[in-house]
Amino acid sequence: MGNYVLALAAQKAGAKAMFGYPITPASEILETWVKLSEKDASLKYLQTEDEMAAGFSTIGACLAGVPSFTATAGPGNILMQDAFAMAEALRIPTVAMIIQRGGLSTSTVIYSQEEVRLTCFGGNGEGFRIVYSTSSPQELFDYTLKAFKVAWEYRFPTFILADGYQGKMKAKVDLGTRKPQIKASPILKQGVNLRNCYNLEEEIGAVITDYFADYDKVREKIEEYETYRLKGAKVALMAHGIVAAACKPAVDKLRKKGLKVGLFRPITLRPFPTHKAAHSLEKIKKIIVLESALGQLSELFKVEYHGFNTPLIEINKPAVGFTPEEIINIVLKHYD
Repeated sequence: MGNYVLALAAQKAGAKAMFGYPITPASEILETWVKLSEKDASLKYLQTEDEMAAGFSTIGACLAGVPSFTATAGPGNILMQDAFAMAEALRIPTVAMIIQRGGLSTSTVIYSQEEVRLTCFGGNGEGFRIVYSTSSPQELFDYTLKAFKVAWEYRFPTFILADGYQGKMKAKVDLGTRKPQIKASPILKQGVNLRNCYNLEEEIGAVITDYFADYDKVREKIEEYETYRLKGAKVALMAHGIVAAACKPAVDKLRKKGLKVGLFRPITLRPFPTHKAAHSLEKIKKIIVLESALGQLSELFKVEYHGFNTPLIEINKPAVGFTPEEIINIVLKHYD
């Protein structure tokens, strides 16, 4: 099951501690980690009193040089933004698994794509974060390995953004034999003075500018995307996560009907794969954006591509999934 995979992947990546608070549909991540720790004494866990404590405990462990992570969903993601904003401000390599559930507030407990904006830009910061949007149990494993490596290499908080469908679905997953690639060492040590509070506007302004320069310098190394049957396409579907997975069989069936349709899928929502998308979509006549939210993916795309003239059709189903059959009907309606 997807949530089991996430815990196993964290262990494979070299994580040594998890701090969490149970919340559907992410609870099995903590449960699985506890079981793993019973077999491996080097693994630690703490079920904290709430999500805020889990977020700040993760920060504390990382400051001590212990690769650590947390997992949450929905209202828990909201409560952890205080800690995530601090991790962004202090360049702490936290890793968090966000198993999106339906909005608004407590709402439903299984599925949504309505935590995109929150995860990418939550808190009083500029979004110096790395956010991987996965689309399958195998990717839950693969990108968790990558998340720990990238977080500690570039020192930005890093997120696996999945959803209740992926967390609960079962599939065969290749766990591989890869060894941990984390190069962790204590961040808070003698002679280090980490500041999270500034006296002058100019001081924090200079810090933000420096962070932006660092982020901009490495973003093209981090950015990832996937195209599917996009060569020669007239219409491109744009989707992320599990919705992108539903697009692939729809594209196959539409191609059999003779329609020139393909898929562009951003994997990193933050940083968004700007230049790669521009190259992939330059000959496309129409883009159909499909998401289980009210324009959160579209918003990311439009901000990155100011002045992009290709017609954009937005299909929004907040907190509701897509089937391949629905996607086929949507394309048939808008294909010309």
